[in-house]
Amino acid sequence: MTPRAADRTRYDRATAHLDAPLAIVDLEAFDANARDLVRRAAGKPIRVASKSVRCRALLERVLAQDGFEGLMSFTLAESLWLARSGFDDVLLAYPSADRAGYAELAADPKLAAAVTVMVDDPAQLELIDGARDGGAEEIRVCLELDTSLRMLGGRVRIGALRSPLREPAQLAELARSIARRPGFRLVGIMAYEGHVAGVGDSIAGRPLRSRAVRLMQSTARKELATRRAAVVRAVRAVAPELEFVNGGGTGSVQHTAAEDAVTEIAAGSGLYVPRLFDNYTSFTGRPAALFAQPVVRRPGVGVVTVLGGGYPASGAAGPDRLPVPYLPEGLRYDPQEGPGEVQTPLLGSPADDLRIGDKVWFRHAKAGELCERFEQLQLVEGDRVTQTVPTYRGEGHTFL
Repeated sequence: MTPRAADRTRYDRATAHLDAPLAIVDLEAFDANARDLVRRAAGKPIRVASKSVRCRALLERVLAQDGFEGLMSFTLAESLWLARSGFDDVLLAYPSADRAGYAELAADPKLAAAVTVMVDDPAQLELIDGARDGGAEEIRVCLELDTSLRMLGGRVRIGALRSPLREPAQLAELARSIARRPGFRLVGIMAYEGHVAGVGDSIAGRPLRSRAVRLMQSTARKELATRRAAVVRAVRAVAPELEFVNGGGTGSVQHTAAEDAVTEIAAGSGLYVPRLFDNYTSFTGRPAALFAQPVVRRPGVGVVTVLGGGYPASGAAGPDRLPVPYLPEGLRYDPQEGPGEVQTPLLGSPADDLRIGDKVWFRHAKAGELCERFEQLQLVEGDRVTQTVPTYRGEGHTFL
């Protein structure tokens, strides 16, 4: 029996009393992935990206392990909810225009001490001040650095369109604006190198593209390390009490951790290891989060149909954004239909061994987005479900 076949036996046995659709997290794999992230971080603390987990119980579990400190959130409403729930170090990774949220933050000493918000434009400071509604608490802020790789005099850009702040002088100037403005305190710098951390460099069947990605990433890492160090020096000259410099992502943990200017690493997807992380040479994780759909039809030889399953991930549309049939091994989508909202035909010889009601296990393309589809996660240890915990959705929250 292959390791994947053994996992299927465990998961089927653990969930035999439960009807699909359902989602699980294999705690042995989750914890092993956490330990590997810590190993790769080489002593620097890891700030957990809540967007990639979206389950309070699992956020608490990973933060209880050595090597993890703090959360990186994705909306202001989520940040406030997490802080009210007892998480005392929450970095909002994206600017917000949530005026009601800022009013709540500025009025509550506990929330203001726990939450740090992201800015990359003086207009965002204006918005926050205009939303205070009498709240006088000091707002903790973080600057975001644009990490994209620019080549050919800027005519070629590789990386996400995020912050407009790229050069040390730009970040230092905004740091001075914050220092002059009452009611704000600059505490950190964040730089997410998504073109390094979030792009696989070993693409099956595409050796030339894989080589090109590795060359790009090597160039990007060197350029960013030099520029990030210069940015940190420039900002510390204005704000010497800077508490943290955050960088990284699951795919670049060990490279970012090697930079002296970086004090902490961001990671989250590496806990679940979705399918987008199958194409990396820098690390190998264990798939920990899966979902099951039930077989509801057998249209013919070598074909079964499962209920639902059309759960595409965000980003530029393409086959790599689709879930992948995982267990039993050897199933594939019908190219005429793909994964559907209500039904998904699956082709392959393993279909002939599946009966009505059997489970087919899938892996989502991205990590936390799976939790937007399910209200609960079944936590599996060995061949048993040992706990059922709510996702954000199960607690009544869909922040985006």
